Amino acid sequence: MRLTVPSFTILSIILTIASPALASEYDHRYQDDDKVTLWVNKVGPYNNPQETYNYYSLPFCHPDGTAAHKWGGLGEVLGGNELIDSLIDIKFKKNVDKAIVCELELDEARVKQFKDAIENSYWFEFFMDDLPLWGYVGKLHPDRNNDNKQVLHTHNIINVQYNKDQIIHVNLSQDNPKPLEVGKTLDMFYSVKWTSTNVTFARRFDVYLDYPFFEHQIHWFSIFNSFMMVIFLTGLVSMILMRTLRNDYAKYAREDDDLETLERDVSEESGWKLVHGDVFRSPRILVLLSAVVGTGAQLALLVLLVILFAIVGMLYIGRGAIVTTFIVCYAFTSFISGYVSGGMYSRNGGKNWIKSTILTASLFPFLCFGIGFVLNTIAIFYGSLAAIPFGTMVVVLVIWAFISFPLALLGTVVGRNWSGTPNNPCRVKTIPRPIPEKKWYLTPSVVSVMGGLLPFGSIFIEMYFVFTSFWNYKVYYVYGFMLLVFLILIIVTVCVTIVGTYFLLNAENYHWQWTSFFSAASTAVYVYLYSIYYYYVKTKMSGFFQTSFYFGYTLMFCLGLGILCGAVGYLGSNLFVRRIYRNIKCD
Repeated sequence: MRLTVPSFTILSIILTIASPALASEYDHRYQDDDKVTLWVNKVGPYNNPQETYNYYSLPFCHPDGTAAHKWGGLGEVLGGNELIDSLIDIKFKKNVDKAIVCELELDEARVKQFKDAIENSYWFEFFMDDLPLWGYVGKLHPDRNNDNKQVLHTHNIINVQYNKDQIIHVNLSQDNPKPLEVGKTLDMFYSVKWTSTNVTFARRFDVYLDYPFFEHQIHWFSIFNSFMMVIFLTGLVSMILMRTLRNDYAKYAREDDDLETLERDVSEESGWKLVHGDVFRSPRILVLLSAVVGTGAQLALLVLLVILFAIVGMLYIGRGAIVTTFIVCYAFTSFISGYVSGGMYSRNGGKNWIKSTILTASLFPFLCFGIGFVLNTIAIFYGSLAAIPFGTMVVVLVIWAFISFPLALLGTVVGRNWSGTPNNPCRVKTIPRPIPEKKWYLTPSVVSVMGGLLPFGSIFIEMYFVFTSFWNYKVYYVYGFMLLVFLILIIVTVCVTIVGTYFLLNAENYHWQWTSFFSAASTAVYVYLYSIYYYYVKTKMSGFFQTSFYFGYTLMFCLGLGILCGAVGYLGSNLFVRRIYRNIKCD
């Protein structure tokens, strides 16, 4: 029996924060009869991926003596892993036919614990040489009328394949199920079988990758479909906007026409040209808009870097590697958020740049911290491994305080001095122009709601694969697909936001800044609505713990996605607005 492991519980490869291991485990090379450690990790209901507990929270055989713990790095802890040495005697290339681990005495409390676990399809996870093994605690007896319908697996058979001095593949099979009866004593056994293989060490993780699922024809078709959408949308936007603007420029720049033509042009003049004196007016709540745009620019670069690192370094093969890489890259890209936010805040006349810096550096981290605090409280109440230890919280806080915040501050200073000088093509008039009433579909709220539809459509299929890998035990490894989808999302978001901004300006509404942000950010709303559908239709999750973690993590993800898309949409619209007003007469 084989399961797959979620991509967020994979080994950290950031060696600077990883704890030292045994020499043979560190270089993955063994001599004959070298000790091979079997690490026990966690146990929990199969349908609830986040509801995991310490392996020994169930009354399994405890090792005699003090068992060593293995800490693989920051990402591993955040992923809810706690590796404990099982102290089972396993030697490299040495078969074990059937050895006893312990005698398990069943009292009433232990029987109840095991029966509840089997009823809820509890599974457990081991690791050997950084390769995972999975098994079920027990199973239900085929005869449902039997009083002892829950049976416990008492014999774990570990099958190990090796190539010369390296372990290539491990698998766990189970045998000898026994009924659970109070007062009985069960002998718990294990066996180890070693077989040779020609598979190279570099390919040893391939067995965990579900090629038919991720490289299904529908995945390729979705990429092609999104790519065609980009071509069509960019072509349509270029054709319509450039043709319209060229005609507008021609009429606006005409100087030597006769009186009748001039009067006709004046009477026909309307739309975006009439708001040139207000279009560069400072947006409402400038400090917040600057903060979210700066944070979104940082997140866009962060996602790009993590995807590239995952493609180059195969981060999916280690516990917590993606999480660790994300945190480290976030800290070191904080300069970008400060630079973009500081420059934008200064260009629009902002004076309290310290407030802007603090808000930019803390907005997204503290939003995530707030959600994480609630989820952590729930995990602590349930006694789950998903609870983040206090020491790990301190490490994350130190990274933010001593790396992320100073870099954001430095970025703000550089942004204010290098790109903070106002350079608007048109002078802002003293008295704001009244905004006329327009059709309902030209209002900022409708433009904002409709703006996220096409970007969501471009990533809809990929969201299914991402959600399935995160919540249904699939290892996500097709980061090349993700890179293409991410670039497509950026292009579609910019194009759609530009179109919405142009329609809004044509309606003589110059409040385009927040509208362009929300128009792009609404993509995250559709993703969250999709996550609700996915939860009820595609999963078998249940219980308050898993439900809160599912929607809490999804909310965290959608907040980041919304800020990212909103920033991209605003920056694209800003370039567009500056470009079209640069060539007209701003009297």
